[in-house]
Amino acid sequence: MKEIILELLSNFWLLLNSIAFFILLGVIIAGVFKVLLPDSFIKKHLGEHNFMANIKAAVLGIPLPLCSCSVIPFVSALKKSGASRSAIQTFLISTPITGADSIMATYAVFGWLFTLYRVLTSVIISLFAGLLTLLMVKEKSDSRVDSVEPVIDKDNEAANNSATSPIGKPLTISIIKAEDRKNLVQKIIAYAFDDIYKDIARSLMVGLFLGALIVTFMPEDLVDYISTNPLINYTLILLVSMPLYVCATASIPLGLSLLSAGFSPGAAFIFLTAGPATNTITMSVVLKTLGKTSLIIYLSSVIIGSLVFGFLFDSFFPDSLGQLFVFDEEEAPGFLAQVSSVILLYLSIKYMINKKSTIIKTGGCSGGSCCSSGS
Repeated sequence: MKEIILELLSNFWLLLNSIAFFILLGVIIAGVFKVLLPDSFIKKHLGEHNFMANIKAAVLGIPLPLCSCSVIPFVSALKKSGASRSAIQTFLISTPITGADSIMATYAVFGWLFTLYRVLTSVIISLFAGLLTLLMVKEKSDSRVDSVEPVIDKDNEAANNSATSPIGKPLTISIIKAEDRKNLVQKIIAYAFDDIYKDIARSLMVGLFLGALIVTFMPEDLVDYISTNPLINYTLILLVSMPLYVCATASIPLGLSLLSAGFSPGAAFIFLTAGPATNTITMSVVLKTLGKTSLIIYLSSVIIGSLVFGFLFDSFFPDSLGQLFVFDEEEAPGFLAQVSSVILLYLSIKYMINKKSTIIKTGGCSGGSCCSSGS
């Protein structure tokens, strides 16, 4: 029993070391995007009822640090501002799959080819869904809003409707240059960790622990069975990932563990795409906000896109990941990786304890847009 616990902790530490530095770097980059890019700018460019608005929605959604749950209040604000259903559909798929923090962590674990493939395919899948929505769903002439009150953070909603930057003034180049740079850096760091990382801390730690469990307890003979049954391989991953709530960053250690357990890179890609893009909360919001037809388009696009691009990756890049996923317990992690892991663990414990105490005191959600789903 002692040996199993030690092996589990060792696998957890190895997983954490593989992504810790890049997650820290990624959330800082995400903080820069959020501070310097006001929500009013995004809403302005997604209000057109054409395919160009869909393209803008897909591109703008790539770097934004919004998971499939925290994107919900943002979508409500987009709808109120007059964004088209097709643009919202595109944004709903493109945004949760990627994000600056997730892109950096994906690069750290899977390399540049897999990362580029993940980003490009998320754009293609989201544009496909947006195009189908543009062709099949008629825009309503009225301005009725189907908001989702239970999951909307009023503070976030007010910030989304504000045309000012987080430093309290209209965001212009001249003002950024005039502002105290130290204060701006503090704003970025505060948002990066006290908002972005705080929202994903618990799900990331859970993802790391589950990943370590998979690596520790997965039967060795399962590798041969899985590798000879790609259809079962893909279907199993898809069925597991779709109802599961897992953000783009937290899904990475699980994807790494699946590869270590013998699943193909294409199967890991399916998990990293379908997992963040779909969960029961998001699906219910799509149904309420955009309608039944949009929900069918949403699910069909994610399912078909994940399966097709997962199969294509296995077909054209079967050996592109090499020995990247071998857990070498004898090789000591680098100093930077260990320091980053300690920082990440400290922040995670701090935020999880603080969040729990806040929930106990208030008797409910602590105020984050994703607290109900554990992000």
